Amino acid sequence: MNPLQNAEQAVLGSVLLDPEQLAHLPWLAPDHFDRPVHQALFAALRKLRDDGHHATTAGKSVPLSWVTDAVDEASLHVRGLTAVYAHTLISACPRAGHAPVYGRMVLEGAIHRSITGHAIRLHQAARADALRGGVEGALHCADVLNGVLDDLAQRWGSEPRPVEPAPATAPVTAAVAPLPVETGQGVEDERFLLAVLADRPKAMDEVVGWLRPGDFADPAHGHLYRCLGALHHRGEPIDRITLLWEAQRRGLLGDGTLSSDQFAAICDGVGSGSAEWLGEQVLRSSVTWTAAGSARTVRALAENEALSPGRLINHALHALGPLDDVRTRWQAASGSPAPAPTAPVHSPNGPPPAQVHAALARSTPRPVSPPPARPGSAPARALPRPPSRGHG
Repeated sequence: MNPLQNAEQAVLGSVLLDPEQLAHLPWLAPDHFDRPVHQALFAALRKLRDDGHHATTAGKSVPLSWVTDAVDEASLHVRGLTAVYAHTLISACPRAGHAPVYGRMVLEGAIHRSITGHAIRLHQAARADALRGGVEGALHCADVLNGVLDDLAQRWGSEPRPVEPAPATAPVTAAVAPLPVETGQGVEDERFLLAVLADRPKAMDEVVGWLRPGDFADPAHGHLYRCLGALHHRGEPIDRITLLWEAQRRGLLGDGTLSSDQFAAICDGVGSGSAEWLGEQVLRSSVTWTAAGSARTVRALAENEALSPGRLINHALHALGPLDDVRTRWQAASGSPAPAPTAPVHSPNGPPPAQVHAALARSTPRPVSPPPARPGSAPARALPRPPSRGHG
């Protein structure tokens, strides 16, 4: 049993039974359907409506040509569609008037698929950037994903904002780790940078404003950089002895975080080179593996079918937060221009009209129950049921 396929069949069956249901589905697009045959058929039904097909003004009885013309139009774009399948869709629809609810289910499935696909592309771009030593592809895909999340929020009728998932619903993903391609040259750059900072303390001024301990692929290097930052912040002298003492005070030697061989390899190394340039290489690597980690988290969220679209969008925005932070620091370090904001500026008086329209279009207000009749009053006359629409 596939609930999403049943929903796609039901919404198409609703429109085939009652063309007027298209007026309640302006927020639903053909590419929101998973199956190509359903995409083509929904696009054909919208085209017939826009072209003024006589079935849209036929009144109570819908002519059979509404079905046959829709099949003929859709068959121009997809193969294997027959009138028999169209009537199967009609029989799969419990109630034509529930089309907005069926359409909401289709949109939910499309939101999960879209976010999953863009998360996969972000991860692939991060790996490719790590191989060629760049960040442009990953940052572009991150921009696209942010724009997609904002557009999906508008369609769903919610306000996009980062929200941390609750521990019970947080995705179970592996800890963010550097990409395999980063563990070679990236770790070497970190070692050279620490050697420069230990040998030339004034070089800390070149990187301390935008480089963070979490940007180091090797955790031991990150802890040692934190020790250098603490000495620099307190204005204490930095050399091999003071750095070793700070590491010992922080327990890095006792718990095995930093070995004596690692410390010797850094402090006995050649402390020559540009700290700013080496810091940029470390930060560039941090951008790519942070992008990959955010992509894995977003994908895990999107593959959780229990998450509603609004929560999924907000949790995905939260998962992109670490990438936004390291990206801001990368732009400050490299002098790259910041991208133009893609999120719309919302009115302080409430959500945008497009969001309100989408939210209302997806929900049918409950009928108000009549007040109970007073004792002695005549019972209200039942209204006659309107005749059901059928194919003539």
